[in-house]
Amino acid sequence: MITLQACPKAYTKDQDKAFAPAETVARVKKLMAAKCRGVLAETERVDTGRLGIPVFVSTCGPQAAQVMPTRKQMGKGASPDQAEASALMELVERFSFFTFWEDDSNFEELTWSEAQQRWPGTVIGVERMLQSVGEELTEEQAVAVLDLVAWKFHPALNLATESVEYVPLDWFKKLNEFNGSSAGNTFEESLGQGLSELVERHVCCRIDRERMELPTIDLDSCDDPVFRDLVQRYRNNGITIILKDFSLGFPVPTVGALAYDEKTFPALSEIVFTAGTAASPLKAAVRALTEVAQLAGDFETSRVYEASGLPKFTSLDQVGWLEDGPIISLDSLPTVEDNDILVELRHMAAGLKAMGFTAYGVDTTHPDLGVTANYGFVPGFDFRERTPHASLGMFVGCMLAEDAPIDEADHGLDVLETLYPDAHFLPFFRGLLALRMQDPGFAAIMFEVAEPLQPAPQERALAAFYAAYAMSLEERWDEMVPHLDKAIAHDDEVKEYFNLRGVARFKAGEYQVAAEDFEAALAIDSGSPEDLANLGLCHKLMGHSEQARDYLEAALGLNPELQYARDHLEELI
Repeated sequence: MITLQACPKAYTKDQDKAFAPAETVARVKKLMAAKCRGVLAETERVDTGRLGIPVFVSTCGPQAAQVMPTRKQMGKGASPDQAEASALMELVERFSFFTFWEDDSNFEELTWSEAQQRWPGTVIGVERMLQSVGEELTEEQAVAVLDLVAWKFHPALNLATESVEYVPLDWFKKLNEFNGSSAGNTFEESLGQGLSELVERHVCCRIDRERMELPTIDLDSCDDPVFRDLVQRYRNNGITIILKDFSLGFPVPTVGALAYDEKTFPALSEIVFTAGTAASPLKAAVRALTEVAQLAGDFETSRVYEASGLPKFTSLDQVGWLEDGPIISLDSLPTVEDNDILVELRHMAAGLKAMGFTAYGVDTTHPDLGVTANYGFVPGFDFRERTPHASLGMFVGCMLAEDAPIDEADHGLDVLETLYPDAHFLPFFRGLLALRMQDPGFAAIMFEVAEPLQPAPQERALAAFYAAYAMSLEERWDEMVPHLDKAIAHDDEVKEYFNLRGVARFKAGEYQVAAEDFEAALAIDSGSPEDLANLGLCHKLMGHSEQARDYLEAALGLNPELQYARDHLEELI
């Protein structure tokens, strides 16, 4: 269990750390080599040098690849040591988090009422569960919903009271995925970083949805040499950089950053929109400026980054709202800065509590590796990828449809229908359950019913996609395309929609338009080996042998296990 203690800072140049980055890199690499040899393959500097802002990548070894969905993690910093430490600790964070969830002994599976009997007075309050989705139900109604499934309970540290509460941790994982996971030299450092990132995601979500006018930070208002050097590197390369105050009244400062290079956009670069949160305005700004470098590929490599906390803009016409707002100095932003990271963490937790938010932390340190890792969450915080139309019923219904035994799931959905009559999510979940029951015909009908009921374009897109997917299981290729057309019309930023439409068109022998769909998928995720292979197959069947070989070789370079790509490549050779 987490025990907090004094944590004086030993390094403060570009980030605040308990140990210098070079020391962290040496220590963690030594531990990995001695205790978890298969976790790290290598760390490598990957920036081109144009900006001179270092960016590192850590590549997973075979042990990490068995539990993690990602194969590479990026790291940033104003110095090479800090950038390498960032990439390395990102790997530690993810490896520890996913290993923690694979170990069932970390949890006690109980219904809500059973947990109340097991730990009377120390289970997280029902009001926090409702706050986590912004829902108003009576306590009796909420408990009726929560009792429909068994939860994975685990002790968590309430960071405001520093007392232990038992929480259904899989509920917060369902809501937040791995947002809030962190690693550090100490618990205090790790928790502070994780909590800062949760604040960052929450304020970015609000700003993206509301698009309010916000103050612009004067780039010449700070004399710190690291900050001035970073700003000058962008200016020397003719790159426009705009910093915004995204703090929104929270106790810690968040600095938003918009950057673009008019000389290389859109052929070789993208508009980068990101943010950084830290204990002080200076460190928040440094995080934002180095995050831009991490995402941008030095504005000359055609790198496509994946949007997360903030959206991606494809035209400069979309960014005008960020160019407005009063000019302010960087030091006017809020701060909890102290020489001791524990003091900063306590100020953050107390400030959030005063705003009505409670922060929690869970120890996810890998038992063999022994490098501190945590998972944090704040009920009531949001992030952009989560639907704003959440409810207890919606997420419990999802768990029933996806994981519960068939009979329990069917009964549970019936109970939800009494509590949420005419809810938009029920037909969708009945479709998911029908897929599990291997009834794709009924599933397609349910998804078609669900689509017009959904409250937002992204949800309507998902329902249309699932209708097409259910039809694909019965090889109804021609019937799929209109549903995928609707999915893409609702939301054209999801590669799977283009991929499935490409498959349907390929199966119908329409290789040219199928190729266009696979190209569209690759525009969203250039590292998708399946889409590269499918594009290669299209060109092979259109008689474009050289292009086919290039795409198939690229696909196999990313995933050598794609046997169908290898078979077609060998035919061409």
